[in-house]
Amino acid sequence: MKHTIVFLDASTVNFGDIDLSLFTRHGKFTAFPLTRRDETLARLNGVTVAITNKVVLDREILSQCASLKYIAVAATGYNNIDIDAAKEFGIMASNVAGYSTPSVAQFTMLFILALASRLVEYHTASREGTWSASPIFTLGTWPTMEIAGKTLGILGYGAIGREVARLAEAFGMNVIALQREGVVYRDSVPRMGLFELASCADFISLHLPLTADNRHLISDEFFSAMKPSAFFINMARGPLVDPAALFRALVNGTIAGAAIDVMEKEPPDADDPLLAAPHLLITPHIAWATKESRERLIAEIDTNIAAFIAGTPRNLIT
Repeated sequence: MKHTIVFLDASTVNFGDIDLSLFTRHGKFTAFPLTRRDETLARLNGVTVAITNKVVLDREILSQCASLKYIAVAATGYNNIDIDAAKEFGIMASNVAGYSTPSVAQFTMLFILALASRLVEYHTASREGTWSASPIFTLGTWPTMEIAGKTLGILGYGAIGREVARLAEAFGMNVIALQREGVVYRDSVPRMGLFELASCADFISLHLPLTADNRHLISDEFFSAMKPSAFFINMARGPLVDPAALFRALVNGTIAGAAIDVMEKEPPDADDPLLAAPHLLITPHIAWATKESRERLIAEIDTNIAAFIAGTPRNLIT
C-alpha cells in the first residue's frame, strides 16, 4: 500500500538546509511550511501518515480523520497530541528521543561559559566604545570566574543531563543532581533535594520534562534558596519556571544572572518583561537545532515511518 504523507509544519525543522525528499520513498509526500488550526482538517483529508512538530492534533481533529493511521512526531515531546484520543481511534504515534542531546548539551556549556566570562557584557562594551574609553589596556567592569572547581546542579539527569555532566566535569566542575523521592540511583553522582541543591550550586541547569505536576517548579522560593552569586539556566521547557519569579530574582539581585533558551509563551510577546530583564541571556528555543541534530531527527522520523509501514512500529507513544 502506498501511503499519503504530509508534514504539517516542515519549516520548524527545515530552515532551508535539510533534504526532505527521503519521505517520498514511502508514497505521495507533501510538506507544508506551517499549518493553522483552520487548515489542519483539509490537509489531513485522505492522509494516512501525518508528521507534526507543534501542530495540535486533539480529539476534535482526530475524530474527523478517518484515513489517518499514523502520527510521526517530529520532536521528543508530544503534548500537542491527544494520546488517549489517538488510541481510541486506532491511530499509532511515535516520537523521536535523543536526537538533540549533543546539541543541547553543547549549548548548555555555551551558556555556562558565557555567564562565567560575562561574554555579552564585554562584547557589548567593546562594540559601544566603553573599552575605547578605558584609561588602561583592559576593562574589568564585570568580574569573571573560572568554572573549574565550581558546582553545577543538574535538574533532570537523563540523557541530556548526563551529557552536560560529562562536559562540565571535563572543565573541572563538580556535578550534583536532583534527588527524586523514592528513586534509588546506581551512579556515584551526589543527589540532593530541590532546595538543598539550589543552595549548594554555583550554576543550575534545568533539563526536566514538563508534566502536569511540575509547572512553575522553579519559583520565588527556589530563587531565594540560591546563592546570590549563582546563575540559573533553563534548557528544558519554559513553563517549568515562573517567569515573574525569574524577573524578580534578576531585578532584585537575588541571583547573579540567568540564561534561557525557552519561555512560557513562544514566541514571546514583544513587551514580555523578561526580554528587558537585567543579567539575562536569551536565545529563541534554538539549542536543539544544529544542522546535525535536525538531520538526525529527520532520519529517525523516516525510520519510524518505515517501521510502521513494515508492521513493526517503533518508539510508540500510543
